[in-house]
Amino acid sequence: MLSFLPSPLKGILSFLLAMVNTICLTLPLIFLSLFKFILPFPPVIVILDKILIAIATLWIDINSLNSNLFSKIDWDIRGLEKLEKTEWYLVMANHQSWVDILVLQQTLNRKIPMLKFFLKKELIWVPFLGLAWWALDFPFMKRYSKKILTQKPHLRGKDLESTKKACERFKHTPVSIMNFVEGTRFTTQKKDAQKTSFVHLLNPKAGGIAFVLGSMGDYLHKIIDVTIIYPGKTPNFWDFISGKTQKIIIDFEVLEVSHALKGDYFNDPEDHAVFCEWLNRIWIKKDERIGLIQAD
Repeated sequence: MLSFLPSPLKGILSFLLAMVNTICLTLPLIFLSLFKFILPFPPVIVILDKILIAIATLWIDINSLNSNLFSKIDWDIRGLEKLEKTEWYLVMANHQSWVDILVLQQTLNRKIPMLKFFLKKELIWVPFLGLAWWALDFPFMKRYSKKILTQKPHLRGKDLESTKKACERFKHTPVSIMNFVEGTRFTTQKKDAQKTSFVHLLNPKAGGIAFVLGSMGDYLHKIIDVTIIYPGKTPNFWDFISGKTQKIIIDFEVLEVSHALKGDYFNDPEDHAVFCEWLNRIWIKKDERIGLIQAD
């Protein structure tokens, strides 16, 4: 443990170690992924995917060791024992900081199949990580603004088509599909702008998870509802790697995927209403849970 070092030095050393880890493991990841194009046969792809996931899992392991080396975080983790490595999951969580991703990777690595996120298309240009995400079949989505859709209506629904293609690739190997249901990080300003009735959350957006469940309903039997709480100040990336984060509370709840959630959300008004009501109930319960935990 090097948590006794000054915070700026811990942050610099932790960042350098993370960079070396990323560069060293991304290079073989990208090299091996090229064989998926050279030998595009399902049995070969399944084997290669397992090797690529093993490399990514090792990358997360080293990042976790890095975090534990420079930080002394009090982890309060609840419900983790109910999770399995051989199940297909939809993981949904509240979103407050980019640290959420590091926290989820550290706590869920080797507990469930590897987390995969839907990413903005522009993120493929992030040095090393962008190519790693591409090699691991993270789905890149291009979002169109309302203005562009008005000017070019033929683009409407293209982002959902890319989601469906991505989901098809996930059917041969267990996977955990991650979705931050609020669509953006929580801030008081955003909450006030939405005029939401929630105290600790933004309004949930149902479209993304409804489409994933509709596309992979035969495989996704369980949902992991994750509640992340940072007592006191919500940390940013620098706070996390420089040892300034004191405590993190994570609550995992496993939910069954009922048949009603696999309906035609986008074309059937009744299915749409049922799904939105289900998600809103979960978000009300999550908001209350956060309030109770913070009050302890």
